[in-house]
Amino acid sequence: MPELLIELFSEEIPARLQHKAAEDLKSLITNGLVEAGLLYEGAQAHGGPRRLVLSVEGLNAKAKDVSEERKGPRVDAPKPAIDGFLKSTGITLEELQVQDDKKGRFYIVVIRKSGRAATDVIAELLPDVIRKFPWPKPMRWGSGNLRWVRPLQSIICTFDGEVVPLSVDGIASGNVTRGHRFMGKQQIEVRRFEDYAQKLHDQFVIVDATARAETIRVEAKNLAFAQGLEMIEDEGLLKEAAGLVEWPVVLMGEFDPKFLEVPPEVIITSIKNHQKCFALRDVKTGKLANKYLLVSNMIARDGGKIIVGGNNKVIAARLSDAKFFWDQDRKTQLEQLLPKLDSITFHARLGSQGERVKRIEALAGEIAKTIGADVEKAKLAARLSKADLVTGMVGEFPELQGLMGRYYARDQGADAEVADAIRDHYKPQGPSDTIPVSKVGQAVALADKLDTLVGFWAIDEKPTGSKDPYALRRAALGLIRIVLVGNIRFEMSKAAALSSGMLARKQFDKSEASFAEGVKAALPEKLATKTLEGLKPEIQEITSLFKETTQQSAFDEWLDLLSFFADRLKVYLREQGVRHDLIDAVFALGDQDDLLMIVKRVEALSHFLETDDGKNLLAGVKRATNILRIEEKKDGRAYDGDVRQDLLIKGEEKALHSGITVAMGQARKAMEQEDFEGTMKAIARLRAPVDAFFDHVTVNDKDATFRENRLKLLNRIRAATAEVADFSKIEG
Repeated sequence: MPELLIELFSEEIPARLQHKAAEDLKSLITNGLVEAGLLYEGAQAHGGPRRLVLSVEGLNAKAKDVSEERKGPRVDAPKPAIDGFLKSTGITLEELQVQDDKKGRFYIVVIRKSGRAATDVIAELLPDVIRKFPWPKPMRWGSGNLRWVRPLQSIICTFDGEVVPLSVDGIASGNVTRGHRFMGKQQIEVRRFEDYAQKLHDQFVIVDATARAETIRVEAKNLAFAQGLEMIEDEGLLKEAAGLVEWPVVLMGEFDPKFLEVPPEVIITSIKNHQKCFALRDVKTGKLANKYLLVSNMIARDGGKIIVGGNNKVIAARLSDAKFFWDQDRKTQLEQLLPKLDSITFHARLGSQGERVKRIEALAGEIAKTIGADVEKAKLAARLSKADLVTGMVGEFPELQGLMGRYYARDQGADAEVADAIRDHYKPQGPSDTIPVSKVGQAVALADKLDTLVGFWAIDEKPTGSKDPYALRRAALGLIRIVLVGNIRFEMSKAAALSSGMLARKQFDKSEASFAEGVKAALPEKLATKTLEGLKPEIQEITSLFKETTQQSAFDEWLDLLSFFADRLKVYLREQGVRHDLIDAVFALGDQDDLLMIVKRVEALSHFLETDDGKNLLAGVKRATNILRIEEKKDGRAYDGDVRQDLLIKGEEKALHSGITVAMGQARKAMEQEDFEGTMKAIARLRAPVDAFFDHVTVNDKDATFRENRLKLLNRIRAATAEVADFSKIEG
């Protein structure tokens, strides 16, 4: 079947834009074809340094004919109405059909439209796509009005091997492209993608970006292996390098071994950022080598000696700068850099980095107490955690923040755990990143993320839709991962209350306000008192106080933050394959803010429901809950009073009442010991008496007294299982 081939040839397209641009071209063209009634079998798009390419295979030569039935006015409608309908359809009265329906007799017209030729659709569609193409920063050139990422030079547009005539801002379509800028012909005639790709390959252009990347990978590994080295792989750099060249040639350069005195991450980052080169390590020692790999865009006659020599000079200059920063930064103690943080604004409404560091230090100390970390080490690590932001090295390479702090701390004799915490407090920065290795690092990381979240919630800068400029979702998920992977007990309400109190100090007394004054300023009196009394209030009491406080408006955002954490936890657990209804069932209890315990409870519930006892008990509880809901709605009251034992006349209801009493006692005891499996086992014992009750006892007895008592007994079933979760939220 016919094939559509499009090539948009221009000056160099930035590597970071090529993939998305190719996909945009594909979606815009194929969507336009489908909307015009043209179907196709498949499409492939490619991006390169100088061209965007699209091939649409199996495209229909002509759209299908379509017919449209339009209903007009009634037969007995006024003449102007009928004339207006005729004018809008372009036909005569004799061509109209009459159709009867319930409302009378109406005129009907069937309009048949012949399908358009594919070439006509393409000639109209492609210029429109080019003019409206969604480049992030397009440019204009010359005297024309066309906007493109770089000056557009030519357009190939062929259908079934023949040129589709069209023009965009004076650039006419054709079937001629160009090979490699230096090594290829500048006039290559093409018809279809197959000969297009082959002819370009013969002229030193690899059209497929994936193929270019794989060529670089293979050549780089082989060249490194021959020297007893291995490439330090970087997928992002590999894709970028593939976007910079049309015919990749991998060469090896080297730099003075004296630069190896600089931390290896600095060298790797420097040659990557400045020259898009790959670092190498020695296979035997695992240490960084004083050689690197670069990707050239041509086959040099001298084997690449001049190219390598030029890169060596540039990299030597860049590494000299890096070594200068390294040597200069080490002359100043991290503690001495802290005053400079006062002049760096973290956020206009949240103060400076210096103020933030003080909050994180105090918060890290409190968190360290609860998770078993060394308090003084946690406070020291937090105090020094942002000091490297004012160093020359981090000023040059911001992505090395934290890591350079660790190097400077170790160089200055700091404890290894403190230094590692400085490095790790930004972790995890993504789903593939690890959590901090030590408890001290975990305390500082939790403090850093919590301060960020509480702060931005306090100034109402929350994520909205797909927008999250301050990466708050990532911060929340990072906090959750630290807690769960690190097996840390972390109650969100207490931690957020701590952070809120520390944040409030900035607003009331920047100079001498104590932590206690900050808490009192941020929290209602009762909650402030409880918070300061060891921060050990019962969660239920906290929830109650929030509802009763007269300062509710001040806490709406605070409570919303806890809700945000609950939502992020749900997202995380769902990604781990946990059933969403079990998560909802546990959260429905309303007093859950210990993240680790929530997960353990969900896991225990999941295992319980996989057993026969769990499945059958769930069915019984749902039956009891449904009956209660119906009867409570009908009677306009709740059946939550005590069960009268003197009205339990049947053995099955006596057994159920007794079983619930025993099960609830055992479940509560197990829950106090945080033995969720034991709690499930205790609740599982209700299966038999619940089944027997429904088999032999009529709940809606004719006697109103017995009916009320039995409904209260059903409420006890609901209350007993509520020790574990809200069973009404569970599917099945």
